[in-house]
Amino acid sequence: MESIHNIKKKFSIIGNDYALHRALEKTIQVAPTDISVLVLGESGVGKEFIPKIIHQFSYRKHHSYIAVNCGAIPEGTIDSELFGHEKGSFTGATNMRKGYFEGANGGTIFLDEVGELPLTTQVRLLRILETGEFIKVGSSKIQKTNIRIVAATNLNLLESIQKGKFREDLYYRLNTVQINLPPLRFRKNDIKLLFKKFSNDFSDKYHIPSMKLTEDAIIYLEKYPWPGNIRQLKNIIEQMSVIEKKREISSEKLKEYIPENIPSLSFPNSINNEYFFQNFSNERDFLYKILFDMKKSLNHLKNLTLQLIKNNNDNKFIKKNQELMEKVFGKIIKPSNNSIKSIVKDSIFQLENSSKPLSKYDFDYEEIEEDISKKESNSFSLQKKEIEFIKKALKKNNGKRKKTSIELGISERTLYRKIKQYGL
Repeated sequence: MESIHNIKKKFSIIGNDYALHRALEKTIQVAPTDISVLVLGESGVGKEFIPKIIHQFSYRKHHSYIAVNCGAIPEGTIDSELFGHEKGSFTGATNMRKGYFEGANGGTIFLDEVGELPLTTQVRLLRILETGEFIKVGSSKIQKTNIRIVAATNLNLLESIQKGKFREDLYYRLNTVQINLPPLRFRKNDIKLLFKKFSNDFSDKYHIPSMKLTEDAIIYLEKYPWPGNIRQLKNIIEQMSVIEKKREISSEKLKEYIPENIPSLSFPNSINNEYFFQNFSNERDFLYKILFDMKKSLNHLKNLTLQLIKNNNDNKFIKKNQELMEKVFGKIIKPSNNSIKSIVKDSIFQLENSSKPLSKYDFDYEEIEEDISKKESNSFSLQKKEIEFIKKALKKNNGKRKKTSIELGISERTLYRKIKQYGL
C-alpha cells in the first residue's frame, strides 16, 4: 500500500493536519476496491484530488477518468451529457452522442457538486449505481456500463434530503465510504507551508523572486477564517506575487488584499462545523468497540479468576484476599452455597458457557460504581455507549436480531435480553 508521504509528493498535496492525513488514509484504503465514495468539504478545499488518487491506485487506472461538474451543466442538457442521446431525440440533436457514463466504461467518473443534480437525473444515477444500467435520451434500449463513481459536494446533503432536493436512497448508495476534507481555518499550521509552496510556484511561473512573510503576517493569515479556503489563499498569493515589488509581506500589506471582518457567504451553504466533525463518528464507534472488547477480555479474566477461587477450598485465602476481591469483583455480601452470580451477567459480551454451577465458596455480590464515574459526563457512560452501539447495530441490520448479534459478537438470546433490559 502506498504511503501518505508518497501520495502527497506525487499529487503535490501540502500539509500535516491530522484530518487531512485521515482523509488520505481512507482514500488509499478504498482505492483498490469498487466502493462508491462521497467526498465532503467546503468549496476550495481540494476535493478534486481524492478521485484522482482513487483512480490512480485502482485496477481501473489504465481506463478513462472523467471529471464532471454537475453544477455547471444546465438542467435541460445534463441527462444528455451524462447518459448520451439518440439522433433526433430533441431539437438540435443532429447526431447520436455517447454520454460520460458510456465513454468512461471500465474507468472512473467523478461527479463534482453532485448535490446540484436535478431529481430526475438522480433517479437515473441511482439505477447505474444499483445495476450498471442506463438508457440514452430518446432511446428505449437498455445499456450496461462498468464504472466506478466518486461524488463530491460542498452542501449538507442531509439538509437537502429534508428539503426534498436530494434522494435519500441515492445518498446512501453514494455514501458507502465518506471522506471529509477539512476547511483551511481548521488547518492553521498548514497555512505557512501552503504560502511557501504557492509563492515558489508563482516565482517559477512569472520568473520573479518568491515572497516571504513577516511574523505578524503569519499570525494574521492564521487568524483569518478563509471562506474561500485554499483556492482563495492561492489567488491572493498570485495577486501579490505579480503586483508587489517588495518580496517581504507584512500584515499591513496583507490587509490590502484580505479585508478584515469580511462576512463569509460560503459558510451557510457549505458543510457546517458540526456536520464536518461527523467524519469522526466511525472512528468514535471504533474506539467504543475497542472499549467493549477490553471489557469482554476483562470479564473473561474475572470469570477465570472466579473459577480458580471456586476450586480453592481454603476459607483463609478468601478472607485474606477479601479486600482485593471487593475491588475487582464488587462488594462481597456473604459466602453462599448457591451458584455465583457471574460478573459478566450484565455485560453485552456475556460468556455463553460460563454458567456452570460453582461450589460452596462462590459469592453473591453487588457492583461498586467508582467515584470517577460521577465526575465523567453522562455521554461517556459505558452503559450509554453500549445502548448506542446496540441501537446502531440494529439500525444497520434493519432490526434483524440474528445479524445484529453476529456483528456484536454475542448470542441472539443475550441480545434479546439487552433489548428488553434497555427498552430498545
